[in-house]
Amino acid sequence: MRKTWVQFAMIVLLFAGGVPAGAFEVNDAHYHLTNYVQRGPTAKEMLDRMGTVVGRGVLFGLPVQQKWDYTVSGDQAPTYYLHSDAELYYYSFTDAIIAEEFRRLTPAEQKRFDPMITGFNPTDMYAVDHIRRCLLMYPGVFSGIGEFSINKEFVSAKIAGGVASLKNRAFDAILNVAAETGLVVLLHSDISSIISPLGDKPSYLDDLKQAFKAHRDTTIIWAHTGLGRAVKPTKDHVRIIRGLLEDPELSHVMVDISWDLVAQYVTQDEQSLRDWSVLINDHADRFLFGSDAVAPKDQNAYLKTYRDYEPLWKNLNKAAVEKVKRTNYERAFDASKKKVREWEKKQLAGK
Repeated sequence: MRKTWVQFAMIVLLFAGGVPAGAFEVNDAHYHLTNYVQRGPTAKEMLDRMGTVVGRGVLFGLPVQQKWDYTVSGDQAPTYYLHSDAELYYYSFTDAIIAEEFRRLTPAEQKRFDPMITGFNPTDMYAVDHIRRCLLMYPGVFSGIGEFSINKEFVSAKIAGGVASLKNRAFDAILNVAAETGLVVLLHSDISSIISPLGDKPSYLDDLKQAFKAHRDTTIIWAHTGLGRAVKPTKDHVRIIRGLLEDPELSHVMVDISWDLVAQYVTQDEQSLRDWSVLINDHADRFLFGSDAVAPKDQNAYLKTYRDYEPLWKNLNKAAVEKVKRTNYERAFDASKKKVREWEKKQLAGK
């Protein structure tokens, strides 16, 4: 009976915006409000999915739209990038959708979300103009950039307008504007191609390290530790991640363990679970949880990845669990939000 009354009290406080941060179990550094055709729950509906489990979460859609090409799929309307051979294209209006969703929330509800700018083409030198424009058109809204992709299995080759690259100066410019404004960056870049020409050595690893080291003033969250649907962890993956985290020139880089597929890799057997647990316990300040849910239809769907990680939570020490689930998120996004608001204020005062 007592537990029921406690839960009821939390729900009342939740809707009043008065639940202390410690009352929630986890924060979510990576999920998508909308799917590949820009459909999904509203931000208010997302609060129901978060419930009293998820305290804070990022707020972004998907930067690309799956084209419904009638000559390819006829009357079958694709809603996912693997549903059609038709191309994807960058959909900049997603940022306006996110901003307007955020602005419909009450001030108490807004505290639960950290909106991100993602609707830009990372091969375009004008991408930085889009990012600055979003901040100045919607001051007080955005806290970060992403999730945006550079090397992404199956997806990169489908996007119209050229393949993004870690070596493109437009990518450098995006990370530079993030440093200038204080925006935290959530980057998806696979650690390797699907079939690496370098054998066991991840084909993009050197380029990733070089790009990260060139932008030490930018807070970067590397999505999925570089893994994907076909880019599976090699026997050396945990050792490689450890090397990155122990490199003093990469102290500005954090990694998220989002996606239920990554949870499967981590917990697939006792050895894998042990290796990851030791790594995360040793570098607990550098990991964040993320669900990578895409337009979740209900709370069960939204919390799937979180539940899948239950074996990991049980294997981490108490301090590590607290950091990965909650405080690393708060540290990164609270710092970003403060810097961005200061940048916006200075820019708007100068107009």
